[in-house]
Amino acid sequence: MMKFKPNQTRTYDGEGFKKRAACLCFKNEREEEVLLVSSSRHPDQWIVPGGGMEPEEEPCGAAVREVFEEAGVKGKLGRLLGVFEQNQDRKHRTYVYVLTVTETLEAWEDSVNIGRKREWFTVEEAIKVLQSHKPVHAEYLRRLQLSCSPTNGNSLLQSPPPNDNYPHYSATAPSTGKPLGSSCR
Repeated sequence: MMKFKPNQTRTYDGEGFKKRAACLCFKNEREEEVLLVSSSRHPDQWIVPGGGMEPEEEPCGAAVREVFEEAGVKGKLGRLLGVFEQNQDRKHRTYVYVLTVTETLEAWEDSVNIGRKREWFTVEEAIKVLQSHKPVHAEYLRRLQLSCSPTNGNSLLQSPPPNDNYPHYSATAPSTGKPLGSSCR
Protein backbone atom coordinates (compact mmCIF):
# COMPACT_ATOMS: atom_id res chain seq x y z
CA MET A 1 0.00 0.00 0.00
CA MET A 2 1.25 3.54 -0.72
CA LYS A 3 0.23 7.10 0.13
CA PHE A 4 1.44 9.99 -1.96
CA LYS A 5 2.88 13.11 -0.35
CA PRO A 6 4.13 16.09 -2.32
CA ASN A 7 7.78 15.00 -2.15
CA GLN A 8 7.60 11.34 -1.25
CA THR A 9 5.66 8.13 -1.46
CA ARG A 10 4.82 6.50 1.85
CA THR A 11 5.00 2.72 1.86
CA TYR A 12 3.16 0.38 4.22
CA ASP A 13 3.56 -3.30 4.97
CA GLY A 14 0.72 -5.83 4.87
CA GLU A 15 -0.23 -5.06 8.48
CA GLY A 16 -0.67 -1.33 7.85
CA PHE A 17 2.61 -0.21 9.44
CA LYS A 18 4.50 2.63 7.72
CA LYS A 19 7.85 1.20 6.61
CA ARG A 20 10.73 3.28 7.97
CA ALA A 21 14.51 2.98 8.32
CA ALA A 22 17.01 4.79 10.54
CA CYS A 23 20.64 4.67 11.62
CA LEU A 24 22.38 5.23 14.90
CA CYS A 25 25.40 7.12 13.50
CA PHE A 26 28.57 6.80 15.56
CA LYS A 27 31.87 8.73 15.43
CA ASN A 28 33.82 5.47 15.56
CA GLU A 29 33.45 1.75 16.21
CA ARG A 30 33.52 2.23 20.00
CA GLU A 31 29.91 3.46 19.66
CA GLU A 32 30.27 6.02 22.48
CA GLU A 33 29.11 9.16 20.66
CA VAL A 34 25.96 9.22 18.53
CA LEU A 35 24.85 11.87 16.03
CA LEU A 36 21.38 13.34 16.45
CA VAL A 37 19.64 15.83 14.15
CA SER A 38 17.13 18.56 14.85
CA SER A 39 13.51 17.67 14.15
CA SER A 40 11.97 19.29 11.07
CA ARG A 41 8.68 19.79 12.95
CA HIS A 42 10.24 20.93 16.25
CA PRO A 43 13.72 22.40 15.53
CA ASP A 44 14.53 22.68 19.25
CA GLN A 45 14.22 18.89 19.70
CA TRP A 46 16.74 16.21 18.71
CA ILE A 47 15.92 12.95 16.86
CA VAL A 48 17.65 9.92 15.36
CA PRO A 49 17.96 10.43 11.58
CA GLY A 50 15.58 8.24 9.62
CA GLY A 51 12.44 8.23 7.54
CA GLY A 52 10.07 6.42 5.26
CA MET A 53 11.14 3.75 2.81
CA GLU A 54 10.48 4.31 -0.88
CA PRO A 55 8.75 1.69 -3.02
CA GLU A 56 11.03 -1.26 -3.87
CA GLU A 57 13.72 0.11 -1.49
CA GLU A 58 15.48 -2.24 0.91
CA PRO A 59 15.61 -1.14 4.58
CA CYS A 60 19.41 -0.84 4.56
CA GLY A 61 19.37 1.37 1.45
CA ALA A 62 16.66 3.57 2.93
CA ALA A 63 18.63 3.94 6.18
CA VAL A 64 21.79 5.08 4.37
CA ARG A 65 19.80 7.47 2.13
CA GLU A 66 17.95 9.00 5.09
CA VAL A 67 21.10 9.74 7.12
CA PHE A 68 22.74 11.27 4.06
CA GLU A 69 19.70 13.55 3.50
CA GLU A 70 19.01 14.40 7.15
CA ALA A 71 22.45 14.35 8.78
CA GLY A 72 24.82 14.90 5.85
CA VAL A 73 27.00 11.91 6.69
CA LYS A 74 28.27 8.82 4.89
CA GLY A 75 29.74 5.79 6.54
CA LYS A 76 30.14 2.08 6.98
CA LEU A 77 26.78 0.39 7.51
CA GLY A 78 26.93 -2.17 10.29
CA ARG A 79 24.46 -4.52 11.90
CA LEU A 80 20.69 -4.33 12.04
CA LEU A 81 20.04 -3.39 15.66
CA GLY A 82 16.38 -4.30 15.49
CA VAL A 83 12.95 -3.63 14.09
CA PHE A 84 10.92 -1.31 16.29
CA GLU A 85 7.18 -0.83 16.21
CA GLN A 86 5.33 2.24 17.38
CA ASN A 87 1.57 2.02 17.84
CA GLN A 88 0.76 5.21 19.77
CA ASP A 89 -0.35 7.92 17.37
CA ARG A 90 0.87 6.41 14.12
CA LYS A 91 1.75 2.85 13.23
CA HIS A 92 5.43 2.74 12.27
CA ARG A 93 7.77 -0.21 11.84
CA THR A 94 11.37 1.05 11.77
CA TYR A 95 14.47 -0.94 10.80
CA VAL A 96 17.34 0.52 12.84
CA TYR A 97 20.95 0.01 11.77
CA VAL A 98 24.31 0.99 13.22
CA LEU A 99 26.51 3.17 11.01
CA THR A 100 30.10 4.30 11.62
CA VAL A 101 30.58 7.77 10.11
CA THR A 102 33.48 8.09 7.66
CA GLU A 103 32.54 11.38 5.95
CA THR A 104 30.76 14.50 7.19
CA LEU A 105 29.51 17.06 4.67
CA GLU A 106 29.78 20.78 5.46
CA ALA A 107 26.40 21.48 3.84
CA TRP A 108 23.79 18.84 3.10
CA GLU A 109 20.25 18.64 1.70
CA ASP A 110 18.30 19.27 4.92
CA SER A 111 20.75 21.86 6.30
CA VAL A 112 20.34 23.94 3.14
CA ASN A 113 16.60 23.36 2.57
CA ILE A 114 15.19 23.47 6.11
CA GLY A 115 18.06 24.57 8.36
CA ARG A 116 18.44 21.18 10.05
CA LYS A 117 21.27 20.93 12.59
CA ARG A 118 23.28 17.97 13.87
CA GLU A 119 25.16 17.37 17.09
CA TRP A 120 27.20 14.60 18.74
CA PHE A 121 26.00 13.24 22.09
CA THR A 122 27.25 10.51 24.38
CA VAL A 123 24.83 7.58 24.34
CA GLU A 124 23.68 8.43 27.88
CA GLU A 125 23.09 12.12 26.99
CA ALA A 126 21.20 11.12 23.85
CA ILE A 127 18.87 8.82 25.82
CA LYS A 128 18.06 11.69 28.20
CA VAL A 129 17.49 14.16 25.35
CA LEU A 130 15.23 11.75 23.43
CA GLN A 131 13.25 10.27 26.32
CA SER A 132 10.69 13.06 26.78
CA HIS A 133 9.58 13.60 23.16
CA LYS A 134 10.85 10.53 21.22
CA PRO A 135 10.85 7.58 23.65
CA VAL A 136 11.04 5.05 20.81
CA HIS A 137 14.31 6.70 19.66
CA ALA A 138 15.65 6.43 23.22
CA GLU A 139 14.68 2.75 23.08
CA TYR A 140 16.98 2.26 20.05
CA LEU A 141 19.91 3.36 22.21
CA ARG A 142 18.82 1.27 25.19
CA ARG A 143 18.70 -1.76 22.89
CA LEU A 144 22.20 -0.88 21.70
CA GLN A 145 23.42 -0.82 25.31
CA LEU A 146 21.88 -4.26 25.91
CA SER A 147 23.40 -5.69 22.73
CA CYS A 148 26.82 -4.38 23.78
CA SER A 149 26.62 -5.71 27.33
CA PRO A 150 29.16 -8.30 28.55
CA THR A 151 26.59 -11.04 27.86
CA ASN A 152 26.35 -9.76 24.27
CA GLY A 153 22.64 -9.18 24.68
CA ASN A 154 21.95 -12.86 25.32
CA SER A 155 20.70 -12.51 28.87
CA LEU A 156 17.00 -12.98 29.46
CA LEU A 157 15.35 -9.75 30.50
CA GLN A 158 11.85 -9.37 31.76
CA SER A 159 9.87 -7.19 29.39
CA PRO A 160 7.57 -4.48 30.69
CA PRO A 161 3.87 -5.21 30.27
CA PRO A 162 2.69 -4.31 26.76
CA ASN A 163 0.78 -1.07 26.39
CA ASP A 164 0.37 1.63 23.78
CA ASN A 165 2.79 4.01 25.54
CA TYR A 166 5.76 1.66 25.35
CA PRO A 167 7.58 1.03 22.07
CA HIS A 168 7.24 -2.59 20.99
CA TYR A 169 10.39 -4.36 19.86
CA SER A 170 10.55 -7.22 17.42
CA ALA A 171 13.51 -9.60 17.32
CA THR A 172 13.24 -10.40 13.61
CA ALA A 173 12.55 -8.54 10.44
CA PRO A 174 8.82 -9.14 9.89
CA SER A 175 8.91 -9.63 6.13
CA THR A 176 11.98 -11.86 5.94
CA GLY A 177 12.07 -13.54 9.34
CA LYS A 178 15.85 -13.06 9.31
CA PRO A 179 17.49 -12.89 12.74
CA LEU A 180 18.67 -9.52 14.04
CA GLY A 181 22.30 -10.04 13.09
CA SER A 182 21.48 -10.46 9.40
CA SER A 183 23.57 -8.40 7.07
CA CYS A 184 21.97 -6.19 4.46
CA ARG A 185 22.49 -8.25 1.31
